Amino acid sequence: MCGMEGSGVSVNGFNIDLIFRIAGIGIFISVLTIVLKQAGKEEQAQMLTLGGVVVVLLMVIQLINELFSNIKTIFNLF
Repeated sequence: MCGMEGSGVSVNGFNIDLIFRIAGIGIFISVLTIVLKQAGKEEQAQMLTLGGVVVVLLMVIQLINELFSNIKTIFNLF
C-alpha cells in the first residue's frame, strides 16, 4: 500500500524519497566526474567522487541512528 506520510512517499513503512535522493546524488556526481575527467581534471573528479560517497554515507548513518533509536524504544532499552 502506498501513501503520503511526512516528507516523502512511503511503501510499507519504508521511505522511498531517500532512495531517490541517493540515486540523484549518484547520477549528479557521475555526470560531473565525467565532465571533469574529460577536461583533464582527474584529481578534482576523484575528490568529487569521494565527497559524494561521504555525503551518502552520512545519510545512511542518520538512518542507522534512527533504526537504533526505534529499536531502543520498542524494547524499552536504556
